[in-house]
Amino acid sequence: MAQPVKNYTFSLPIDLLNKLKRYSSEGHVSSVNAAVKEAIESYVKNIEKQKLYEEMKAATQDPMFMADLNEAIDDFSYSDFEVTKELED
Repeated sequence: MAQPVKNYTFSLPIDLLNKLKRYSSEGHVSSVNAAVKEAIESYVKNIEKQKLYEEMKAATQDPMFMADLNEAIDDFSYSDFEVTKELED
């Protein structure tokens, strides 16, 4: 199912817009709109990755989180060893 969309107006430098139009006419992108959408999605994804990194970094300062993490690592150490052993064979 397609996500709902909303039209929004942006101001872009003329030279950037002209490049996008040229790239669209040359077939590098399907449209200027598609290129802007893809660029914004990439930008948002990078912000979300950075936020996750910061949250995980902060979690390493939490003793309970680290205890749970180490327990999970210990719980799976044997099965991880077995998989690694199978991949090496």
